[in-house]
Amino acid sequence: MRAWILLVVAGLFETGWAVGLKYTDGFSRLLPTVGVLIALLISMAILAVAVRDLPIGTAYPVWVGIGAIGTVIYGLVFLNEPATLPRMLFVSLLIVSIVGLKMTAGHEEPTVSTIEESSTHVSRETR
Repeated sequence: MRAWILLVVAGLFETGWAVGLKYTDGFSRLLPTVGVLIALLISMAILAVAVRDLPIGTAYPVWVGIGAIGTVIYGLVFLNEPATLPRMLFVSLLIVSIVGLKMTAGHEEPTVSTIEESSTHVSRETR
């Protein structure tokens, strides 16, 4: 469960850096550019921690989807971007896809952290 929470937080930071790109003016404005880079680094770092316990084939699309949906919502609410029926349909499909990936993740394959924990446990028993 902790990994999923981290993944959502990473997705929110992805939304932050993606939205921030609009304000960098092609990376010519220093403060927004620094903000984008910081949000990008935080997002990637948290994603890297989350994928220690989640399959990359599930975590990465969910991360991208959260960022995409967050960016669309920001555009609708703050930039008066159009909320057309086709656009809302496709955003809904993204949401359904993310939920589907989460629900079908099931029993994850052993990950780096679980393999390390298992090998540590075995080596302690053999001492």
